[in-house]
Parts: sequence; C-alpha cells; structure tokens
Amino acid sequence: MAQQIIECELHDYIEVACMYGYQVKLILKNQQIFEGKAKDIVTTAEKREFLIIDNEQGSQQVELIQLEKMQVLTPNAQFKEVVF
Repeated sequence: MAQQIIECELHDYIEVACMYGYQVKLILKNQQIFEGKAKDIVTTAEKREFLIIDNEQGSQQVELIQLEKMQVLTPNAQFKEVVF
C-alpha cells in the first residue's frame, strides 16, 4: 500500500503554525472541525503524521492526510488559510 502524505509545501505551513503557536481552525475531509493552538507534528512508527493542537479539551491529534483546510485565527499571522 502506498503511503499517503501531504505535499512538502503544505507541510511547511503546518510547521510555521506550530513554530509560532498559531491559533488554528482545522476542517477535515469529513467536515469535522477542530480549533486550538498548533503545538507540534508527530510521526508514528507506521509513518502516519499528526498535528497536535491544544484546546479546552486538552491535547488533540489530527492526522495530516485528513485535513481539508487550515484557517489561522491568530491576528497578523504570516498566512490566513491553507487548502489541502
């Protein structure tokens, strides 16, 4: 089975969001929505990548290949929206 990954350019936006601790709104392909502060990207032993966000529910993991859109809610951020 071919490993699903996102494009490097899109990955860079997620890394910037984590580096600056941007507040983000994530819209998944199944239309689920998560909001929180971008913290880190983790990779499992199976090479699946997850974005870690912190919000009032605690720490949540969102698999990168499930992302449809990431909106940055932080004012004066370097970018506002990324469409995957």
